[in-house]
Amino acid sequence: MISITLNGREQSFDVEADMPLLWLIREEAGLRGTKFGCGIAQCGACTVHVDGQAVRSCMYPAVAAQDKQVNTVETLGSKDAPHALQTAWIKHQVPQCGYCQSGMMMAAAALLQNNANPSGEDIDVAMTNICRCGTYSRVKAAILDAAKEISS
Repeated sequence: MISITLNGREQSFDVEADMPLLWLIREEAGLRGTKFGCGIAQCGACTVHVDGQAVRSCMYPAVAAQDKQVNTVETLGSKDAPHALQTAWIKHQVPQCGYCQSGMMMAAAALLQNNANPSGEDIDVAMTNICRCGTYSRVKAAILDAAKEISS
């Protein structure tokens, strides 16, 4: 049994210790916002927060999340109360195909939690997620706008 706090709710899962956290989130908990992309922790589509840190859940063993806080994109905001990143994403028309967006937003949220006023260079260093549509300049603009919104 693996016990984690998933999106604010303590839960236990009877899974193999080597199961990736991504599959626990998607298949065991039924949360579909976190995506499978490459399976080798390169693209970042599977990014979630574990104790506030952005991690690539496709290669993160579920057992490593034991007794930790795990947050997925489902906690970022809602239709009625969107997170500043979600509002900025829409404003800057960031998504094209949209597949990488949940991981991108979770990586950006972790950046903003650790650095409320990032520079363009800070964003370039922190945002290592891959977007096959190439919307990187829109991502950067959206993060800068969200930072202004959050800090005001």
